[in-house]
Amino acid sequence: MVKDAKARIQKGKILSFVPTGEYYFTKGIKAYHRRDFKKAKKYLQRAMQLEPGEPMITCQLAIVSTELGEFENSNRLLHLILEDLDEEMAECHYFLANNYAHMGLFKDSYHHANMYLELEPNGDFIEDTEDLLELLSFEAEGLEDELYEQDDLIIKQEQARDLLESGYFPKAIELLKDVVEEYPEYWSAYNNLALAYFYLGKAKKAESILDDVLDRNPGNLHALCNRLVFAHYQGKTNAVSRLMDTLKKIQPMLIDHQFKLGATFALVGEYDSAYFWLKKLYKNGFDGDGPYYYWLSYSAYHTKHESFAKTIWKTVLAHNPDKEGFEPWNLEKPIANGFEDHSGSIFQKLESDYIEERLFAIFLASVSGKVEEIFTSKRFYQNQKLSTMEKNYVSLLKSGTPSVIKDAQEIAEVLYEIHQPIGTVESGLYLMWFSVFVEISKSELDLSNKRAWAGAMEYVWNKTSNEKVSQQEIANRYGLSPSTLGKYVKLVKKYLK
Repeated sequence: MVKDAKARIQKGKILSFVPTGEYYFTKGIKAYHRRDFKKAKKYLQRAMQLEPGEPMITCQLAIVSTELGEFENSNRLLHLILEDLDEEMAECHYFLANNYAHMGLFKDSYHHANMYLELEPNGDFIEDTEDLLELLSFEAEGLEDELYEQDDLIIKQEQARDLLESGYFPKAIELLKDVVEEYPEYWSAYNNLALAYFYLGKAKKAESILDDVLDRNPGNLHALCNRLVFAHYQGKTNAVSRLMDTLKKIQPMLIDHQFKLGATFALVGEYDSAYFWLKKLYKNGFDGDGPYYYWLSYSAYHTKHESFAKTIWKTVLAHNPDKEGFEPWNLEKPIANGFEDHSGSIFQKLESDYIEERLFAIFLASVSGKVEEIFTSKRFYQNQKLSTMEKNYVSLLKSGTPSVIKDAQEIAEVLYEIHQPIGTVESGLYLMWFSVFVEISKSELDLSNKRAWAGAMEYVWNKTSNEKVSQQEIANRYGLSPSTLGKYVKLVKKYLK
């Protein structure tokens, strides 16, 4: 798809180089014109060794790599130019667009083609770039059904990601299970499914999904990143160190992979590496979403680029106003990082299709300090999904009206003494409790021993998260005897669906 790669030689002022590399560069160009690409590559590699900082030599080697079908190597060289040697060498975007089109990565191809048009409106490759975009559009029309399926897949994936970020784990699992059944090799859906199970406290299930992905698709970057996230949350320092070393050696070329790697490093507090990848995307004109700018700002702030971090934070708030109060430099007070601190998140959960999520939302409201504000709002009164149990729950919080739900609230409050603020991981514990409570409410079971129920929930949650914790340790934490805790653990497992 590179219409006339040697045009790069003929059209541009490309013969400028430091003399010590001239001999091999010239021999490489001659071999290229003879279409002896293997020799051209050999000579240009030697020229690059002698002049590693010369972007023109690197660009010619990238073109030869394209002719040899070595698209990934060509992309690596072109990114090297833009990121380290000469970021104003806009024609590299044109060559990247061609390479990505050859590889079937049309989104990346469109991105770099448009970057070239934007940076070089009168450049040598304008007509070629416009032809490429037209060809991509033509091919897309010819593959309309396939692209429709891809669009449908992307939409479902975005819906699942939104559900995950909002704490709608059961619904995310339901959607993602449908996706992987329909698209059995769509690895991104498997990785998000693993995250959903992990955040629900089902670590063994989550890890088995990642094992399956890495077995069938070795080296899958998203799976490796998720393994690091799991190890980080579980406090497995040795695994974190090992996975960190592995991921730092990876040099991804795809935009999606660079974002995943950067965001993962930021999430686990490895801010230098996070800033390297996320800023690289920014320099290349990446137009990200809210989470991208969030992690870019955080990594910038923690690597002493405070002014840039504050500039980027404005974009974070433009994408998601609810992030106000999460600023990394907000040292006057603890950074709000729980679902209970944000009314928008509570309202979203109140509108869930799952009763355990709606009950969880009501509990979040109870510890938010905004009970009156939330439950007298227009948005709450327009909610048609609340059952009698949930309406009784709200009445309990507003006026103290007694009901069986009071036991559920008080047991959740015992959990909240230890597990706060409620972030993505902690949500799994509370969702598990309200799911168990829904089943218990159908029976006449006694819930008066609040600390025993809370301790049993934490123990079961830890075990399903593959945490190594003893009943003795949990019993001590909640002021129980091991035998009492064991009795309630059996009850929790009985009602856990």
